[in-house]
Amino acid sequence: MKRYGAPLWHLLALVACFVVAGYVATRVVAAGIWLGFAVWFAGAIILHDLVLLPLYSAADVATQALTRRLARPRRAGAVNHLRVPAMLSGLLLLVWFPLILRGAERNYRWAVGLSISPYLARWSLITLVLFGVSGLLYAMRRRAPGRGRGRRNP
Repeated sequence: MKRYGAPLWHLLALVACFVVAGYVATRVVAAGIWLGFAVWFAGAIILHDLVLLPLYSAADVATQALTRRLARPRRAGAVNHLRVPAMLSGLLLLVWFPLILRGAERNYRWAVGLSISPYLARWSLITLVLFGVSGLLYAMRRRAPGRGRGRRNP
């Protein structure tokens, strides 16, 4: 494994990912939707790399600057209590956006027979809970005994 440069489990995980991707590719081709899938994939790459990545990078830099200005240097880890719930909420939005933003009402109702009206409220509630739990954890970490003077924050 010295030639590979990583542990064996890493190579096995990578091979497993390629196997799954290969299986998905065969299913897409078998379903006859490969052209639409290729357009969607290219669009997702362009949207992420040219639009979303600069946006959330700028938001992260701004958040770091704000927390550095508001919090003492020892408590600069507060930005992670914003990053994690924002990332989880964004991931949920990315996966379920057609239902959350009500762009798939007709198809969803035809396929499942249900309305998509609860998705926005549920996503909003999950986002609120994620930020609330993260804020509570941050408050508990700040009040925890033994985190004061004489001990460095890792």
